[in-house]
Amino acid sequence: QRQLVESGGGSVQAGGSLNLSCAASGIELDYNAIGWFRQAPGKGRKAIGCISRSDGTMRYEDWMGGRFTISRDNGENTVLLQINNLLPEDSAVYFCAQRMYRCSRDIGAYGIWGQGTQVTVSS
Repeated sequence: QRQLVESGGGSVQAGGSLNLSCAASGIELDYNAIGWFRQAPGKGRKAIGCISRSDGTMRYEDWMGGRFTISRDNGENTVLLQINNLLPEDSAVYFCAQRMYRCSRDIGAYGIWGQGTQVTVSS
């Protein structure tokens, strides 16, 4: 069964950092792109960035001011999202999603989605 499972969310004070994980099962990271997205309450889902073997790391957000890093842990078949200097407006559910080979900014281009992990940032 092909699936993605996010973890690492939680409650954190503003200014802190979080490391989110996206564990891939049945999905080989060498042949798939993994994108990170977030959805704040009452708002649409936004693309943050993506990583693939072909593209490396792609950034799709200007509104996060470069406060994040996406990386792969090949040994664990996991994609990581590190967010630094968290702000209250970063509170959202964070999702990872899969598409074949290349990254895309288009949310509709992704097929398999994880269930999301909640991040809450308090001031």
